Amino acid sequence: MSGRPGVAVLMGGISNEREVSLSSGAGVLSALRETGYRCRAIDAGPDLAALVAELDGDRPGVVFNALHGRFGEDGAIQGVLDWMGIPYTHSGVRASAVAMDKAAARAVFAAAGLPVAHGRVIEIEGFASADPLPAPYVIKPLNEGSSVGVDIVQAGSNRRGEIVGAWRYGPLALVEEFVPGREITVGVLDGRPLTVTDITPNPELAHGFYDYEAKYGAGGSRHALPADIHPDAFAEALRIAAAAHAALGCRGATRTDFRYDDTAHGRDRPGRLVLLEVNTQPGLTPTSLLPEQAAHCGIGFPELCGWMVEHAACRG
Repeated sequence: MSGRPGVAVLMGGISNEREVSLSSGAGVLSALRETGYRCRAIDAGPDLAALVAELDGDRPGVVFNALHGRFGEDGAIQGVLDWMGIPYTHSGVRASAVAMDKAAARAVFAAAGLPVAHGRVIEIEGFASADPLPAPYVIKPLNEGSSVGVDIVQAGSNRRGEIVGAWRYGPLALVEEFVPGREITVGVLDGRPLTVTDITPNPELAHGFYDYEAKYGAGGSRHALPADIHPDAFAEALRIAAAAHAALGCRGATRTDFRYDDTAHGRDRPGRLVLLEVNTQPGLTPTSLLPEQAAHCGIGFPELCGWMVEHAACRG
């Protein structure tokens, strides 16, 4: 135990996902202490100089990055930690920044031959005047996580003005075709895919898709793993998740989200898989998908968190 590095668990932050990060961080802190790590929590507030001073004053052997959203998983804090020479969990600056930028990530996936939905980047200012794609389609911020700001525009809807009025995510947005079917996800540990989870949002909490409430609310969704889908589609989802992880240059743990459309021919033949995004900082809350998949593969939560720390320590 004495040879293990001291760990600072970085949590909270200033993004729209602050509460999720606090939940992830609290679970990580408890799990690492359970396995004998010397840990302390650091709530990353808006004062970057104070955060740097706290890390520099009592330098940890490893930072466990439990931040979510902007400034936590977009390469910003990763750059600070690289500059300070402190190893940290999860992906580095470049992979984090590209994965968080949905347009950039789409370009990487397409170049790697991975399946993405038809879509394009638009200026939100002109969105109210006309549909940029045939409805139904999805509109989402370029650099938010946890489905923050995501909306589905149905045929005949006149909600474009309402969406623009509530938009708080910058001048640009990504619009993509709506892919019917299921939401599935695959966790990846350093290039090794775990399994496939089929996610069914609770219609009483969600808004027709796996949104923020479905992800983090108690009873917000039902997870079936391993997913009961065509075996060829199952194997292909594992392959694509590992390929997307590699294409972005990710390290440590990631989670890849898909839409799987088997509505046309049921389960007799594999349906269409569409890669949505790679999460470089997967949630570690009581309702999160990566720990659930790891447990299914025989990796308990304390062991998972310890693996992330040891992986970071080996990176140097």
